[in-house]
Amino acid sequence: MSSDRNFVNPDLHPSDSTRKAEQRAIFCQRWTQRLATCLLIVFISLGIGFLNHNSAQALPLRLGNLPPFETGQDKGILLAQNSVGDNFVTAALNKAEAAVVQVNVSRTLAGTRNVPGSLRPFLGGGQPMPSNSRVLRGIGSGFVIDSDGLLLTNAHVVDEADTVTVSFQDGRILSGQVLGKDPVTDVAVIRVQAENLPTVTLGDSDTVRQGQWAIAIGNPLGLQETVTVGVISGTERSSAAIGIPDKRVGFIQTDAAINPGNSGGPLLNAAGDVIGINTAILQGAQGLGFAIPINTAQQVAQQLITTGQVEHPYIGVQMATLNPQVKQFINTSPNSGMQVEADQGILVVQVQPNSPAAKAGVRVGDVFQTVADQSVTEASKVQRLIEKAGVGGKLPVQLQRHERTVTLTIQPEQLPPVETR
Repeated sequence: MSSDRNFVNPDLHPSDSTRKAEQRAIFCQRWTQRLATCLLIVFISLGIGFLNHNSAQALPLRLGNLPPFETGQDKGILLAQNSVGDNFVTAALNKAEAAVVQVNVSRTLAGTRNVPGSLRPFLGGGQPMPSNSRVLRGIGSGFVIDSDGLLLTNAHVVDEADTVTVSFQDGRILSGQVLGKDPVTDVAVIRVQAENLPTVTLGDSDTVRQGQWAIAIGNPLGLQETVTVGVISGTERSSAAIGIPDKRVGFIQTDAAINPGNSGGPLLNAAGDVIGINTAILQGAQGLGFAIPINTAQQVAQQLITTGQVEHPYIGVQMATLNPQVKQFINTSPNSGMQVEADQGILVVQVQPNSPAAKAGVRVGDVFQTVADQSVTEASKVQRLIEKAGVGGKLPVQLQRHERTVTLTIQPEQLPPVETR
């Protein structure tokens, strides 16, 4: 009889060949599972890509059903409309363009005189004139502010012109009469004999901020009804800073393209309201244009319409806003010729002889602390208070002179005539 200890079960103790076969089967099964998983992932990815492709193609078709996009000043402007190509620029253009005109000017010259400097800047579109020509022609822009025939443009557009005509977009060409022009702000008013003219909507230039949309309309180089778009890139740019120191305007700066012939045309906001009058380009720079704020233009235009001239009160000082850095520079500069004790205020840098300030006793180095009983820390505020006092008014000032306080009263006078550009 055999012993149980000598019995061997082949299922419990397989041979080497059997074990190798089982291992190969397990290995093949695992790789088969991995391959199936990879193929499933690939098919899923291809399906998602196909769906995304179809969605991307369909998205522009659904944009027309989106509600208007609302933001601050531009509330309610439709950024995406059902018609392809419609946007806030076309909406603004449709609102204002009928009131934008081309201003044509001419002047008879004596013999072969040189072209006067006042007619050179920003007048575009005319063909070069023969050297023996006796008539100079130029083109500018303008816009209607009153349906009975009142238009705004730049003073330099109509300055020294013998004849002025206005071309409307409906084909009419009307004779224009210059009611008045103010070279100090570069604003002029033209009247044409017409009724029921389309007009622009005037905005509020005091609310203009950097980064807002800006749309310029005009006739650059004689190309009628040209529209350019940009943003407000700066506000309250002084005339001295942009190279025309004979003006008294805090200009709006924009990168909307402004070229010769744009002068006098409107600068619009995104809602299609006029916020400025395009007036200047900075020589040697790109993407820098300037406009007269419409609030300033309105005040000037009202005086021109009423009296034909504009009051510009002045006191005859050159000012600088004082701060610790300016104080240190002046006190340490060997060429300044003055010592300043105050840390803030408005420093008097120069006093014109026989000016209202000189007559009142203002000296170089004085620091205005209050003007018209109001504290002043910006030169622009002093200018506004001078204009508010008016020609012949009383302007009480308190200034610091070295270590003592001095109180004076200045009587502003009319700004002396300036030479037109």
